[in-house]
Amino acid sequence: MSEATIFDKIISKEIPATIIYEDDEVLAFNDINPQAPIHFLVIPKIQIRTANDITVEQAQLVGKLYVAAANIAKQMGFAESGYRCVMNCNNDGGQTVYHIHLHVLAGKAMGWPPYQDTLKSKG
Repeated sequence: MSEATIFDKIISKEIPATIIYEDDEVLAFNDINPQAPIHFLVIPKIQIRTANDITVEQAQLVGKLYVAAANIAKQMGFAESGYRCVMNCNNDGGQTVYHIHLHVLAGKAMGWPPYQDTLKSKG
């Protein structure tokens, strides 16, 4: 296993977080730097460094991240209006914590492409 990440410390309750869902395999908590009115992370309780490191044996676990996100969306009342799920991979993909995590963003209409302003500024 790799060095402990901030997410490992949240899982072990060494670092506090606003947990919104937890079971034996999955944990969901509010993002500390929200990028939308609703922004939480869904993570596996085992460390998988990047999307590139997901094995066939872990596919069901990764699917549970999406099931948890959908269930939370229903419970919080934004499933019908919509939301975005994003998993970044490595530096150029925007990953900053090397423990896979599903960003769930909601509470406003999302544009596409997601970085329209960045694309416009590059000409």
